[in-house]
Amino acid sequence: MHLAGFAPAFALSLCDSEYARKPPVPIASGVSGKTKKNLQQMDYIIKDEKLELIYEHGKGAWTYHLRIPNSKNIEGKWGDIKVSGFIDNFKIEARNLAPIKGEDKMLSINSEIRKAINKKGGDFVTVTLYLLSNKERITEKQILETFKESEVLKAFEKLNEEEKNEIFDSIISQTNEEKQIKIIVKYIDKLSKQND
Repeated sequence: MHLAGFAPAFALSLCDSEYARKPPVPIASGVSGKTKKNLQQMDYIIKDEKLELIYEHGKGAWTYHLRIPNSKNIEGKWGDIKVSGFIDNFKIEARNLAPIKGEDKMLSINSEIRKAINKKGGDFVTVTLYLLSNKERITEKQILETFKESEVLKAFEKLNEEEKNEIFDSIISQTNEEKQIKIIVKYIDKLSKQND
C-alpha cells in the first residue's frame, strides 16, 4: 500500500486483515508545520454554518473569502493552519486559513469553488470545516490507493457521491492516526463484503 508515514500498527492491521493482498507501505506525513498540541485534537471548527461569501475589490486571492467564526484563537503562522471540509457540498482539502492578528481567520474562495457552488459575493454558503493536524494527514488519493490494493476499489466506485464523501470525511476528519486506521480497516471490511 502507499501509506507512507503511518505507524506500524496500520501495517499490522492491514496485514492481519484477510482483505490485504500486498504488504503495506506507510502513508506520507503531509505538509510540515506547527500547530498547538491542543488544537490537534479539535474536530470541527464549524459545522453546517451559514456564512456570507465576502467580496472585497482589489484584494487579489482574497477578493472572495469567508470569515471563519471563532477561529481567532487558533494559533499558527501562514501555512500552519490548514482545513478541509465542505462549502455547499463542494469538498475542499488542505486549504490554508489566513491568520489575521486579533481577528477571525479568512478562507480564500477561488474561482473554481465559486463556479462549483454557483455563488457570488454577498451570497450565503453552508460551511463545514475541520482543522487538519500537521502530523496525521491523509488524502483522498491515498485512501483510494489503499482501497485499490485491498481490492475493494470497485465496490467503492459503485457508491454514490454522497456515500463516497461520507467515507472520505469519516477517515480524514479523525483526530489521530489510530482512529484513521480503525476507520480505514472498517471500510475495507465493509466494502469487501459488497464485492461478494
